[in-house]
Amino acid sequence: MYTYEYPRPALTLDAVVFQVENSTTRVLLIQRKQDPWKGMWALPGGFLEMDETCEEGAKRELEEETGLRNVDLKQFYVFDGIYRDPRERIITVAHYGVLKTPQEIKGSDDASDARWFDIKNLPQLAGDHKLIVGMAIQKLKEEKK
Repeated sequence: MYTYEYPRPALTLDAVVFQVENSTTRVLLIQRKQDPWKGMWALPGGFLEMDETCEEGAKRELEEETGLRNVDLKQFYVFDGIYRDPRERIITVAHYGVLKTPQEIKGSDDASDARWFDIKNLPQLAGDHKLIVGMAIQKLKEEKK
């Protein structure tokens, strides 16, 4: 049997969760508790476990970091920029969803805080998360048509 001798990329999952109320659309962000990008705002997400699908992993990370459950997430894009994460070669599978009813959120696990931000007034985001949020906003607009 052939043995793969080179490092393999890691797979992560990110969840872009929107809350739409009247004419305001908000996105859920967490404040990172650890490096890289400690203290910066980012999307809830993390590494895929061996015994879960990408959707299951995205939902697990979302719940661990914000307390949100039962959010219908849809996979929308794979972000595979070679230098997108300073730790190692990481590819992320991004998901998005719309929260239909307000739920309480609280930063926990890898997140020191969790908050809703108006998509028209976002803070500086960690890594390539501005790009991910932007593409998710486009998906949301296409879905509304």
